[in-house]
Parts: sequence; C-alpha cells; structure tokens
Amino acid sequence: MMRPSEYHKEGYTCAEAIIKSYNEEHNTDIPVALGSGMGTGVTVGSLCGAVNAAVLVLGYLKGREDNSQSNDARHCSRELMNRVRERYNSEICLDLKKNKVSCAEIIDFAYDALNDIVGE
Repeated sequence: MMRPSEYHKEGYTCAEAIIKSYNEEHNTDIPVALGSGMGTGVTVGSLCGAVNAAVLVLGYLKGREDNSQSNDARHCSRELMNRVRERYNSEICLDLKKNKVSCAEIIDFAYDALNDIVGE
C-alpha cells in the first residue's frame, strides 16, 4: 500500500488519495470519486480535502442508516477535527498553506489520525 501523499504526487486530489489508500489498506470499496471535488479546500481553500475525506471515510464506517441508530460518526469526526486543530490550529486549506503545512504532511497526518480513530 502506498501512502496517500504518494498518490497525491501522482495526480490524485488529497481527498481521492486518502480514500484510495484506505481502500487498499483495509480492503474497502469506498468510491474514490467521492473525493474528486474536495481537493484544494473544496476548490476554494476552505475545509482541507484530506480532512474532509477522512471524515467521509469515518461516516462510511461509523455512520448510521436511520435516526434510530446511534451516530458514532459524529464522535469520531469530532476526534479527528480536534486532532487536526491541536496540531495545526486550523483545518482550513488556505490557513494550512499560509502556515507552510505541505499537502503531503496534512494528507498523511489526516490518514494516520483516521486509522488511529477507527482502531480505537
């Protein structure tokens, strides 16, 4: 399995790279195309695509099908966001770039945090 930052170097968006790596490592079949519009902060420098994709994967794995079920995805998403904010003080793509956080760094951080949270 390649690190998601390596897929990003090959031309995948940061979000596609997260999903692709997760699928390969965990034998899931989450459509990579779900991440196609998320890169570069949803194309406008907003929420980092890597963080967004990690939340999407959490929803796929821990989400619910109806409101009678517990929404475990919310707790996991909050944990991910807290980790990103603790480390980088922002989850906004433009802020990360201003603070000289490379795409490779945030992609791999979000991916590692995702794996850690799912494993808890």
